[in-house]
Amino acid sequence: MRKTIIVSNRLPVKISESNGEYIMQPSEGGLATGLGSIYREGNNIWIGWPGQEISAEKNQEKITRQLRKLNLMPVFLTQEEINNFYEGFSNETLWPVFHYMAVYARYEQDYWDAYYEVNKKFRDIVLKLAAPGDIIWIHDYQLLLLPGMIRAEMPEISIGFFQHIPFPSFELFRLLPWRAEILEGMLGADLMGFHTFDDTRHFLNAANRILPVNTSANVVSWNDRAIVVETFPMGIDFNKYAALGNNPEVRKQVGYLKDNFQHERMVLSIDRLDYSKGILQRLQAFELLLQLQPEYVGRVVLYMIVVPSRDTVPQYKELRDEIDKLVGNINARFRTLAWHPIQYFYRSFPVEILSALYNFADICLVTPMRDGMNLVSKEYVASRNNNDGVLILSEMAGASKELIDALIVNPNNIGAFTRAIVDALNMPLEEQQRRMKQMRAIVAKFNIHHWVKLFMTRLQEVNEMQQNMLARRVNQETAVLIRQQYHEAKKRIIFLDYDGTLVGFQPNIDMASPDPDLYQLLRELSAVPGNDIVMISGRKHETLGDWFGHLKLDLIAEHGAWQKTKEGEWYQLPGLTDKWKKEILPIMELATDRTPGSLIEEKSYSLVWHYRKVESGLGELRANELMSTLRYFTVEKGLQVLPGDKVIEVKNVEINKGKAALSWLNHKRYDFMMAMGDDVTDEDIFKALPPKAITIKVGSQVSAAQYYLRSYHEVRHLLRTLKQ
Repeated sequence: MRKTIIVSNRLPVKISESNGEYIMQPSEGGLATGLGSIYREGNNIWIGWPGQEISAEKNQEKITRQLRKLNLMPVFLTQEEINNFYEGFSNETLWPVFHYMAVYARYEQDYWDAYYEVNKKFRDIVLKLAAPGDIIWIHDYQLLLLPGMIRAEMPEISIGFFQHIPFPSFELFRLLPWRAEILEGMLGADLMGFHTFDDTRHFLNAANRILPVNTSANVVSWNDRAIVVETFPMGIDFNKYAALGNNPEVRKQVGYLKDNFQHERMVLSIDRLDYSKGILQRLQAFELLLQLQPEYVGRVVLYMIVVPSRDTVPQYKELRDEIDKLVGNINARFRTLAWHPIQYFYRSFPVEILSALYNFADICLVTPMRDGMNLVSKEYVASRNNNDGVLILSEMAGASKELIDALIVNPNNIGAFTRAIVDALNMPLEEQQRRMKQMRAIVAKFNIHHWVKLFMTRLQEVNEMQQNMLARRVNQETAVLIRQQYHEAKKRIIFLDYDGTLVGFQPNIDMASPDPDLYQLLRELSAVPGNDIVMISGRKHETLGDWFGHLKLDLIAEHGAWQKTKEGEWYQLPGLTDKWKKEILPIMELATDRTPGSLIEEKSYSLVWHYRKVESGLGELRANELMSTLRYFTVEKGLQVLPGDKVIEVKNVEINKGKAALSWLNHKRYDFMMAMGDDVTDEDIFKALPPKAITIKVGSQVSAAQYYLRSYHEVRHLLRTLKQ
């Protein structure tokens, strides 16, 4: 029976020991809540680390038995693995780089080795439980290598991956020595999810610049697979937080808060101890408020909860000391006999007390320096059943892309931050309610259950899309059918593009000359009785003549402008003009002057702008600019602008590979027709040939062709096997 396997670093339970017995308490985290509906059903399962070292084998067996009753499967880690994999690579290498704090990152080989081995440990557990047809959903930055490791062992399995922290820009990501391995691991997934479009864009950019992948919109082509990368903003259990307001314990706690803060407005701050949370900037903004607006002294209190986290790590210990010092200084400077400006707690609180604070606080400050989503902001909004209160939200938090009715601030701009607090304190109730109603509607709709459903539905769609694409790849079965048709035919014609189809792309266009192996292949094919081999290329006719004139091939050069039969001389298509060049050439020259590495190639009746040597990103930017300009200038001149693989070509509209191919078919009747090509100009051939022709696109699945092959190596292999 098909099942869903969820994999994350931690299991959704807290394990504690009492008198030799292990007690399992469900986690109250958002992820555990959202995925509860999945892992508790049927034979579904959640795999993860129990959260502590359990070394004794008998205890491991006992815990495993208890957890299996809850549809959970533990991965046990040694203390050394916890230190190097979790505390080390995950939190001292990936966490700072992904949160734009690269100055804190440590690039230790021991950390990486442990990270790799622990990901393998997770893989081994998954492989024991997974069966064909199952769905595997992997979560977060601790397991970036796992999708690729599972894919290597189970190529057909359905894998989703979601990252809960930000994905950094390429400039930061490339600092990691193991950047390529990390990307390759992530690309083992079929569907990859991030909280924001920025994270999605950063990932696509990094993959494009570090790996030899093809990206089109949000689809990455890698290892003959299409991987979809999308944005799925994570939500919370809205109904849970809305309902908590009526909980008797919560109402009792709200009563205590009303008694203690009868005359003060409360500004709430709840965070885990971390340098990415912007806690110091928050304190500086509050201090500036009391300094510049003394009328708020005695009237406003900052209620700040900092949840302990990794405070043995030097950076975190240092951060805690700075917070303690700043809180002490502000309280010492501004307090009165009856009032403390900051109520500071370094501890965690039960959800009932947090709910009471959410319900009572006039303002909630959620101002991280960088955050994947930040669910505290959504919990505050969901708790405001009266639609009042003000949320001040950092533009660096993922939630700011959804909760646009919050007061959005840059936490580094302390002055603007302070003004936002003043605006919040003075905001009329009517405006508070207008903003809060809209935010509550968003949080209610895009809740955690919606997020889970959206991701799983999209994963299914991606798998169906992949199956449709795989059906068109030339596999062993398809190759047998092609060979069968080839051998049964008496008269055969094969149209072959050159660059990207028979040879790979070279940085220098003149370096892509034919090799001895290709010459031998073409000699053998053209020597078979009944075969007409037609080389149909965008190359200059002089170049094609030099390279292939001595072989028994028909040649079509410059997309059809020049043509030559194996016995004849070159002749050109009648009625063509090149007078338009003097107007288009200066436009291309301007683009070349602005783009180091680009060059112009002039053919008889076309101009080509090459940017294969240009820095990635800059080339695409200039190409888009040039395309827009050229389309404007060529619209009424009978010219066609063609984007190709790192090229843009302008040519007479009469010149067309499809028309040239059809003119060859008019001379003879063929009972076997095949065409192979790799770029947009070859699409004209695929569309022009009759339905019975075999058409094959090279390097891409998106095509009018019937089939596709991945590379010129596979093209040569298929052509070689035709004679078998």
